[in-house]
Amino acid sequence: MAKVSINLATGSIQKEELIVGIDLGTTNSLVAFINQDKDAQVINDTGKGVLVPSIVHFGPTGDVTVGNEAKEFLINDPQNTIFSVKRLLGRSYKDIENYKDFFSYKVIDDDSESLVKIKVGDKFYTPIELSGLILKELKARAEHALKTPVNRAVITVPAYFNDSQRQATRDAGKLAGLDVLRIVNEPTAASLAYGIGLNPEETKTIAVYDLGGGTFDVSILQIQNGIFEVLSTNGDTFLGGDDFDRAIVEYWIEKNQLNKAELVANHELAQKLRLKAEEAKKAFSHQSLFNEKIGDIWCTLDRNTFEQLILPKVQQTITACENALRDSKLTINQIDEVVMVGGSTRTALVKKMVADFFKRPVHDEVNPDEVVALGAAIQADILAGNRKDILLLDVTPLSLGIETMGGLMDVIIPRNSKVPTKAGRQYTTSKDGQVNMKIAVYQGERDLIKENRKLAEFELKGIPSMPAGFPKVDINFLLNADGILKIQAVELRSGVKQEVEVKPTYGITDDQVEQMLMDSITHAKDDVNQRMLIEARTEGEQMVYTVERFIQKNGSYLSADELAETNNYIASLKAVLANGDKDAILKKIDEVNEFTRPFAERLMDQAISHAMKGKSIE
Repeated sequence: MAKVSINLATGSIQKEELIVGIDLGTTNSLVAFINQDKDAQVINDTGKGVLVPSIVHFGPTGDVTVGNEAKEFLINDPQNTIFSVKRLLGRSYKDIENYKDFFSYKVIDDDSESLVKIKVGDKFYTPIELSGLILKELKARAEHALKTPVNRAVITVPAYFNDSQRQATRDAGKLAGLDVLRIVNEPTAASLAYGIGLNPEETKTIAVYDLGGGTFDVSILQIQNGIFEVLSTNGDTFLGGDDFDRAIVEYWIEKNQLNKAELVANHELAQKLRLKAEEAKKAFSHQSLFNEKIGDIWCTLDRNTFEQLILPKVQQTITACENALRDSKLTINQIDEVVMVGGSTRTALVKKMVADFFKRPVHDEVNPDEVVALGAAIQADILAGNRKDILLLDVTPLSLGIETMGGLMDVIIPRNSKVPTKAGRQYTTSKDGQVNMKIAVYQGERDLIKENRKLAEFELKGIPSMPAGFPKVDINFLLNADGILKIQAVELRSGVKQEVEVKPTYGITDDQVEQMLMDSITHAKDDVNQRMLIEARTEGEQMVYTVERFIQKNGSYLSADELAETNNYIASLKAVLANGDKDAILKKIDEVNEFTRPFAERLMDQAISHAMKGKSIE
C-alpha cells in the first residue's frame, strides 16, 4: 500500500497527490480538478457531459444505475428511482413531514427524530448510502478521465447545512471510498472560482446568489485574511428552475384547454411537456419566440410572456436577498461583489433583477453550473500545498468525537477543521429515569470507538429523573490554537454542567496519525456497514423498549387481539435483533410501526377526551 505524506502542521497532503473538488448537488453533481496549466477544470468523462444527474435507480435484479442513465427511469419506474436525496441528508422524519408528497419513492416515517430512511423493495437505504453511490459514480468518472486513482476530495455543501448534514456528507464520501479533506460552503467555493479571497490582504463583502434546478439560497460572506465568514443565509429549498418549467407547462395546459387530471395520469405526455418547457426556457437566452408542437398540442410562448410567468418566483428570491441583507446588518452599498451560481441564473430576468437589487453588475463570467466545483478544486489545490502564496491556517489532524449507543463514534469536530474552532451536538437519555450520562471522548477516523484513541471520560451527574428522550444535553467541544480541547456538557432543563480539558495530540506521533488515516480509508466500507447494523440494532432495541413500556401502561385500552398481535410483532423483532442483517431488522421495525401506529393514534384521541373529563392516560 502506498504511504500518504501528510503535513501535520497544515493537514495538507504532499503535492503529487491529486485531490478533486466535488459539487454534490440536489439536481446535478460534478467533479473538477487542477490541470497541468494550474487551471481549475471540470471533468467530462466519455462525452456524457459535465453534469451528472443526482439520480439513483435500483433495477429488479439489484443492479444500480447512477446519473444520465438513471434519469430515464423517473417516468417508468418512479418508486425505485431516487432523486433530490440531498434534501434528505442529515434530516429527521419531522424535518421533511410537510414535503413527503414531493418524493415518488417511499420515505419511512416512524414519527420520531431519527434520521430518514428510504425503502426500495425489501431494502432500506439511508441518504448517506444513496449520496455515497452518487459520489462513487463521480469518483469512477474522474478516475476514468484522468487515468489515475482518486482517493481524496473536497466536497461542497450549502452554507445553511448544519453539523448533522455536514457529517452525513463526510460519511457519504467515506462510503464512496473518498477521504473527505474538507467540507466547504458552496458560496465560499464560488468566490474562490472568481479569485475572491485568494489575496490575504483583501477584505471584501460579497453576496452569492445560487438558483439551481430545485433549490435557491443567497449568502452574504465577509472575507478577511483569507477567512470566509458567513454573515447570513436565506432562501427556499423548494424553489428553482423547475418552477419556471412548471409555470410554462401550466400556461400551455390553459392555452390548449387540456384536461389536467388526464395529463397527470399520462406520465409520458406530462414528461414531454416538461422537457419542452425546459427547452423553451433555454431558448430565450438567444431568441424571443418559441413555437413548436407535441402531437396536436401547440407549445407557443414569447419571451415577455415567459418573464411575466416567472416574475413571482424571481421576486421571491429578491425577497430572500432582502432578508439576508437585513440579517447581516449591512446595506446594499456595503456589498462589494455579487456572484451568480446555478444554471437557472442564465435567465435574463434573473440577472437583471439581481443586478437592479444590488445596484451593481453581477459576476456571471464563469459557467454558473460549474463555478462551485471549480472553486472546490481550487480549495483542494490549496490543501495539497500547491499554492504557496496562500496561508493555510492550522487544522486538527484527526477527528474528535464522543461515544454513542452501540460503541459508535459520533464526530463533533471533523479532522482538517481550522483551529481555533467550536462545535457541539445535542443528546438525550435512552432509559426512563436516567440521572447520569457517561461522556467518553475519542480521537480518530474509524466508526467504532474501539478502533480510535480514548482521550477522556467523565460523567454528567444529577440529570433530573425524566422519561427517556426528555432531557436535552448539549455537548460542546472548544479546540484552541494550542491544541487544548475543552469539553462542556450541560443539561438544558436543569442547568447541570460539567467541564473537562484534554490535549488531543499528546503522546501521538506523526506516523501514528498517518496510520490512523490509512486504516480509516482501508476499512471505510466495513466500518460503515458495521455502523449501520449497530444503528439498526439500537433502533430496534429502542422500539422494543418503547412498545413494551406502552403496553405495560396502556394495555387495558387495547383489545386482546391487538395485544396478542403486538406481542407477536415484538417477538419477531427480538428474534432478528440478535443475528439479523440491517435490512431484516429495519423491515421488522417498519412492520411494528405500521401495526401499532393506528391504535397509538386512537389512544391519543382517547387521552384528549379523558383529559377533558379530568382523567389522563400515561
